[in-house]
Amino acid sequence: MAMGKILSSGPILLFLLYLVALVSLPADAAVKRYQFDVQVKNVSRLCHAKPIVTVNGMFPGPTIYARDGDRVVINVTNYAQYNISIHWHGLKQFCNGWADGPAYITQCPIQNGHSYTYDFNVTGQRGTLWWHAHIFWLRATVYGAIVIMPKQGTPFPFPQPDRETNIVLGEWWNNDVEEVVKQGNKLGLPPNTSDAHTINGKPGPLFPCSEKHTFAMEVEQGKTYLLRIINAALNDELFFAVAGHNMTVVEIDAVYTKPFTTQAILIAPGQTTNVLVQANQAPGRYFMAARPFMDAPLTVDNKTATAILQYKGIPNTVLPILPKLPLPNDTAFALSYNAKLRSLNSPLYPANVPLKVDRRLFYTIGLGINPCPTCLNGTRLSASLNNITFVMPHIGLLQAHYFNIKGVYTADFPDRPPQPFNYTGAPLTANLGTTLGTRLSKIAFNSTVELVLQDTNLQTVESHPFHLHGYNFFVVGTGIGNFDPAKDPAKFNLVDPPERNTVGVPTGGWTAIRFRADNPGVWFMHCHLELHTGWGLKTAFVVENGKGPDQSILPPPKDLPPC
Repeated sequence: MAMGKILSSGPILLFLLYLVALVSLPADAAVKRYQFDVQVKNVSRLCHAKPIVTVNGMFPGPTIYARDGDRVVINVTNYAQYNISIHWHGLKQFCNGWADGPAYITQCPIQNGHSYTYDFNVTGQRGTLWWHAHIFWLRATVYGAIVIMPKQGTPFPFPQPDRETNIVLGEWWNNDVEEVVKQGNKLGLPPNTSDAHTINGKPGPLFPCSEKHTFAMEVEQGKTYLLRIINAALNDELFFAVAGHNMTVVEIDAVYTKPFTTQAILIAPGQTTNVLVQANQAPGRYFMAARPFMDAPLTVDNKTATAILQYKGIPNTVLPILPKLPLPNDTAFALSYNAKLRSLNSPLYPANVPLKVDRRLFYTIGLGINPCPTCLNGTRLSASLNNITFVMPHIGLLQAHYFNIKGVYTADFPDRPPQPFNYTGAPLTANLGTTLGTRLSKIAFNSTVELVLQDTNLQTVESHPFHLHGYNFFVVGTGIGNFDPAKDPAKFNLVDPPERNTVGVPTGGWTAIRFRADNPGVWFMHCHLELHTGWGLKTAFVVENGKGPDQSILPPPKDLPPC
């Protein structure tokens, strides 16, 4: 009856109804376009000027802004003397490994004078991620933040901040990073550690010539600030704190967490952490500071990078206060901090932990020594998973898989180490040779995988942050010593474990992760310490296609770089 009335009321009402319908329709996903020019620029830090590889002449590079549901199109043109590829760290790239970016895994690098367009959708993700070069050690300077806002009208599940700021932690070498690495490889030894840590590309005033190279953020009394913290350092896990202020952790690796308050956070290379900071202290100037965590007998760049949190109206002459950071070898803080991380697991943001496991994998992490006649001691340091040191292919593994090109890799990576031993007992210094190979593990589509990563005391124990491309995973368990398959699974958290894309395996310990293999393609998994990745601490999963229409790898784009 009512409808009849409306229809008889003429075209004006119909037009108004049409307008109402238009307004109530969900806004179409936007297309966000970016141009990335990879170019060399002279930059000065610590009284040293040197040419560095940048994006658009910026260090750090530009921030990518998108919203859940958007399509992002980034054209990368290479004007540098190095081949380049860029990885969008933490973006899942459903069926679209071609946009993932690790060189020789999902693409061949972009050569000088050439371009490649990374074209991908952001689906069901929001929060802080980041992008970085994924070839050689170029991510020393080629990196930036990715900020994904929730869908329009969807609030954060924590108090709305008044403002937000990106805090990107990095490392700086006075010398050319690529030369430093070449020198190390030639000798078969680790290259020199960095000369400084940086916050948003700046080391802060505790370093020489760095007064003007200090990042400062102004805050207003009573306001709340969201800090989007990213660890873009190549080789160091970092503690971060703000003097005089607590931080409330609300998100890790673009997944909301149960909020908890802490004076300092621990963040491994590759990880992101969002914290809320309230400007509720006496107006003044306060240092934000970052320095490494290292609880193994190894050298790191142990200097502290600083930035300044400055209350509005306070003059620059006021000396900032330094925060109390945990000691560099504070294992107890590291373990207790990581134990507090829990998925939000709310009705809107559930933690869908796989409860039934189809495939159990056990990978040992080892540091080895292989013969090298031209090296200093006749040997070269190497690293391995299940005693296999990964050899990079000369064409992309995804192309080899997609086009069925033989002879590039074998799909026989072992599910467990060749022989069990006391992984974390007394240091092992005999039989440190590893086998070399491009060996991958084949995983059935939609199967559930449990992977236990076990540190070993081959030469020394050490903490390793592992990153899996193409997926998030749940960190269901972690412990010190050797994983016990009879007892440890009973202690797994299968209710609200943290969901991440990069996880730290503790020094002399183990970490268990679970994920559902619902994203077909070839997905890299590697230690995010660039030093170890270069030594071969990496592998990849070949996840097979499913039977459904959206369960197969998309065809490669026409401009995919040739090898």
